[in-house]
Amino acid sequence: MSPSTPRSTYGILNPRAGFEHFRLVRHAPSPALAAWIDWIWCVDWDLPAPFEQEVLPHPCVNLVFESAFTKVHGVGTRRSLQRLEGRGWVLGVKFRPGGFYPFSRVPMRALKDRSLALDTALVSPDRAPTPALLDPPEPLESPAAHLERRVRALRGGEGAVSLVEAFFASLHPADEPGLREIMELALRAQQDHTLTRAEDLAKLAGTSLRSLHRAFDRYVGVGPKWVIRRARVHEAAERVAHGEHVAWAALASELGFHDQAHLIRDFKALVGATPAAYAARCREAAAARAPRPDEPPT
Repeated sequence: MSPSTPRSTYGILNPRAGFEHFRLVRHAPSPALAAWIDWIWCVDWDLPAPFEQEVLPHPCVNLVFESAFTKVHGVGTRRSLQRLEGRGWVLGVKFRPGGFYPFSRVPMRALKDRSLALDTALVSPDRAPTPALLDPPEPLESPAAHLERRVRALRGGEGAVSLVEAFFASLHPADEPGLREIMELALRAQQDHTLTRAEDLAKLAGTSLRSLHRAFDRYVGVGPKWVIRRARVHEAAERVAHGEHVAWAALASELGFHDQAHLIRDFKALVGATPAAYAARCREAAAARAPRPDEPPT
């Protein structure tokens, strides 16, 4: 489990400006958890003035530890605004689409646009064994609450990452027939831009569109059409943020939009600005500063 700065900034709006204000490190999960967890991420900052970072939603659950609270965030359907001030840290677990289901056994659609306490979101957390890496829990303290206390004591960082991994490995997530197939389809929907309709995924899966929707609702939390549309906007925003000269009509065609106007409409609805306006913001941020040594290459 080696930490790395992210080469992909998918979902981080105007990342050049963001990396002037915070440090982001990602840790690959252990092989035992790699089927369910995408990565464990750590953010820290030390700021003279407040900074607000906009983030686009992914079709996945995030578990977030902060100094004041810990929350399981279901799939969000809107961009979020994260306010950073003073000195602080956050540690998060980004699950793969569908990857949190084995730990919760709750239909993921019930978590959409919701945040829950870790104890509430997990299946039978009171029966989870306390991993060997953790100190003995306080009397009447659940394993989840004990984990939260230890992560806060360590203020995130690699030691806390090891604790989080040990905790989730101790839960022994159980697979379910059909889950892995839906996880693979969700990944294809994000990465393969030739798949432009939910019907394409249903055909690939050899199932009906209705059955595919039910499975996505259960395991992912949002429908396949939502995953496809958000992935296309993420791709467009990523290219703009990293300084690519974008021919919008050509990009719209490449990503499967009906036309350039369709791309602009979806982009503005999610990002909050037209592609041209967002590109101008990113250029301004790039011109205002020099790259830091630990910043992802562009």
